[in-house]
Amino acid sequence: MSNPQSTQPNPEAGRHSNRQESHLSLARSSIRRALSGYTPKIRASLRSEIEVLTNSLQKLDQGVIRIAAFGLVSRGKSAVLNALLGQKILQTGPLNGVTQWPRSVRWTIASEPPLTKEKGLSKVQMELIDTPGLDEIEGQARAMMAQSVARQADLILFIVSGDITRTEYQALCELRQAQKPIILVFNKIDLYPEQDRQAIYENLQELGAGSSGGRRLEQLLSPDEIVMVAAEPAPIQVRVEWPDGKVTYEWESPPSDIEELKEKILSILNREGRSLLALNALVQAREAEATIASKILALRNTEAEDLIWQFTKYKALAVALNPIALLDILGGTIADLALIRELARLYNLPMTSYEAGKLWKTILLSSGGLLLGEMGSSLLLGLGKSAAAVVSGENPTSLTAYGGVAIAQAGIAGYGAYAVGRAAQVYLEKGCTWGQLGPNTVIQEILDRVEPSTILYRLRQELRS
Repeated sequence: MSNPQSTQPNPEAGRHSNRQESHLSLARSSIRRALSGYTPKIRASLRSEIEVLTNSLQKLDQGVIRIAAFGLVSRGKSAVLNALLGQKILQTGPLNGVTQWPRSVRWTIASEPPLTKEKGLSKVQMELIDTPGLDEIEGQARAMMAQSVARQADLILFIVSGDITRTEYQALCELRQAQKPIILVFNKIDLYPEQDRQAIYENLQELGAGSSGGRRLEQLLSPDEIVMVAAEPAPIQVRVEWPDGKVTYEWESPPSDIEELKEKILSILNREGRSLLALNALVQAREAEATIASKILALRNTEAEDLIWQFTKYKALAVALNPIALLDILGGTIADLALIRELARLYNLPMTSYEAGKLWKTILLSSGGLLLGEMGSSLLLGLGKSAAAVVSGENPTSLTAYGGVAIAQAGIAGYGAYAVGRAAQVYLEKGCTWGQLGPNTVIQEILDRVEPSTILYRLRQELRS
């Protein structure tokens, strides 16, 4: 008789699914906004960065969650992935360095365990990535390859086969920079007596608890993300008794012990898998957009310099010739805003409320400097430029005072325009990932909604930096 509760909807699962779907939707909208914001000319000159944005959007649309396995040589990375797959697809062997290059394999849960029946996980695909040992020869090239794979991954499995070594701890800390959730997998437990196995497991848990110098990993790795497996147990000798009384001894390979890891992975993916997918795409989009902005500024540097100097001269001349102090400040502010607008148009970069708010501070400082210059010159000379202009018709000597004050104020105004132009360049470059639907803005919005019990909650500080 079937359990009537098994057919009842799970409100908790539905809530998680709806939240993750909103995260995916926000991420898609952010990347589509970025792709639509660049002209064909810019897209042609920045193919690699545009390709990153395009691939990130395709990954979101396809719903492919990538799980990468890392570790030193002979830790059983390929064996762990084979055990998850349920068949020996990836090559394994007794020699070090069997895996020479990263290899991806699609992972389909054929048995449909209860965890995959929750609403949402059926909408995503899982891909397992096998990597070479992190301590093999050509270490620098391997490290670069590992960084590339880690950037693409949504979840990282770090495989060990005993007490963690200094090299493994260093590798874990380096993988932390990828800002991805990590599951620490203690493999080959079949080689240890129960007491030794438990002692090693407790030592590994201390890394996640922040003791024994492990504070650097505390926010990334909790004791809950440490599991024990025997992916490819060593063959054992068994005694076989035949009907005729003959006794022989044969070697048999025990079945893999991988269920705890499989359940841990599926539990994470059910609860926050699509949110991880969305954040990973947004992080890559953030890097790509920042690179695009930097390259555009470099390409248009000469034109921007000419534009800034042109506005600097015009503003200085206008302030020098204008006799009314209030109009100096008002006109200077308008000129600053026009310069910002022209720079944004030149770079074809968005001028969002984030940059505008920052730039207004610079503009106010620029206008404030002009006002202080006006007041200072008035105190110094006994009359301001405005007063000098009024009396210049009756007293020709006042023209000299007017000219001195005008030149001083023109210098202040010109410097202010130049400072605003430089500030606009910085904020157009750094602020392109903010604003409405900017990657940074969407990342912040997603992280503000995550629950304290999730892996994403522990990654908030990493992803916000």
